[in-house]
Parts: sequence; C-alpha cells; structure tokens
Amino acid sequence: MSEVLALARGVYGVWLREITRATRDRGQMIGGVSRPLIWLLILGVGLNPYFRGEVYGQVNYVVPYTYLQFLFPAVIVLNIMYTSIQFAVSMIWDREFGFLREVLVSPMPRPLILLGKVLGGATVATVHGSLVLLLARFADVTLSLWQMATALGFMFLLSFGLTSFGIILAARVKSFEGFGVFSNTLILPLYFASSSIFPLDPSLTQTQAATSYPEWLVFLTRANPITYAVDALRGILIGFNQFAPMMGPVVVGGMAVVFFVVALIDFSRS
Repeated sequence: MSEVLALARGVYGVWLREITRATRDRGQMIGGVSRPLIWLLILGVGLNPYFRGEVYGQVNYVVPYTYLQFLFPAVIVLNIMYTSIQFAVSMIWDREFGFLREVLVSPMPRPLILLGKVLGGATVATVHGSLVLLLARFADVTLSLWQMATALGFMFLLSFGLTSFGIILAARVKSFEGFGVFSNTLILPLYFASSSIFPLDPSLTQTQAATSYPEWLVFLTRANPITYAVDALRGILIGFNQFAPMMGPVVVGGMAVVFFVVALIDFSRS
C-alpha cells in the first residue's frame, strides 16, 4: 500500500510541476484568452451574415444556428489543440537541459512519469478550453450544469489524446524551432479540415442542392479525427450533430489510447 501511495505521489509531483510551469508562462495564458476572442469576434461576427444567404431567391439556412453558435465549439477545440501540442515543447526543454535524464534514473517507472506529464498537459489544455466557455453568453449559447460537466469531461479526453500526440512529435523533432514549425504545419490543416468553420454537408435543405464540396475535401474531413471531436462538442453544447452522437467520444477515446501507447513506446526508448 505504501508503495502504491509513493507511486501516486510521484505522478502527482510530475503533474504539479507541469501545472506550475504552465501557470508561470504568461504568454501561454495570454494566448489562451486572446485566441478565442480573435476567432469569435473577427471570424464569427464577420462571417455571420454570409452563413445564411439565398439560392434562387429562397432563404438558405446552412444549419439552424447562427455562425457564432456553430463556430463556438470549434474554437474550444482549437484552443485545446494549440495548448496540448505546444505543451510537448516542455519535453524538448527537459531533454535539452538534462531534467528528463534525472527523472528517468529515478525509481519511478517510465509509464507513470509519462502519465504524470500527459495528465499535466491535459489539465492545462482543458483549462484553456474552459476559458472559451466564459464566452458562451456572447455567442448566444446557453449551457446547463450537465452540459458544462459533460463538455469538460470530453475536453479532458481530447486534451489527453492531443497531448500524447504532441509528445510523439517531440520524440521525433529534436529542436525548439523545428517543433514550432512542424506543429503549426499540422494544427491549422487538421483544424480547417475538420468541419470546424463550415458544415460537412451543405445540402441540409432542398435550396442547397445546387452547391456541394469537392469529394476530396469531404474525404479529408471524414478521415480527420478532429472532425469527430468538433462534432461531439457541438452535440453537447448546441445540440447539433453531423454524425451519430456516440461516434465522437468513441473516435476521440480510441485516438487517446493509441497516441498514449505510441508515446509510451517512444518515451521508453529515450
């Protein structure tokens, strides 16, 4: 029993270190607040009039929500993506300055060290995602306590998977500069190809039969796991799903398990 408590304290220590380092990084906190404000204020408000137009003189309702409401869950996912993947920079920092070597020679098993780091990153990313929830009234989204609790649980699951993915990238990219360029090259394409800023199927009414997206774009969107994360969060927050409601949690849960196992394999080799 004492050994289990010692291991739990070790995981807590690694988790607390990551939390403390994140809270001292003012740039990260500013980005977590300013990013959703920019996306919602500029993109959400600016494109809202064009989200509903006319096709042959008939009103074209893309989805039965305003663009701010439609975009709101996607901005939460974007904040989580940036925070989770950029969190892996700490792995490069620890490796460059020798802290990781000191931790690895400790009696604590490597899987638990990695678990502590991933839990720390997932916690920080979930907090950044929850900052967007403070803008719910601005986006005209009304949330119950049950919706908020469900959203936070799903956000943590997504953060866990994306933090593990960031650690996989950090194991393959050795420099701070290279990781920054490589991660940004991945984040925006994954986000834009996830039905985050446009509905996957525009033909929700007969008035939209004349318009459609290219098949290759639909394929990329359906193959992108972030698509199902955005869709699941939309279902929780505004009641709109483009897929089966359980598909999002299943895909994100599977993604979290696979990425953590791969991250563990890479971490064990370091």
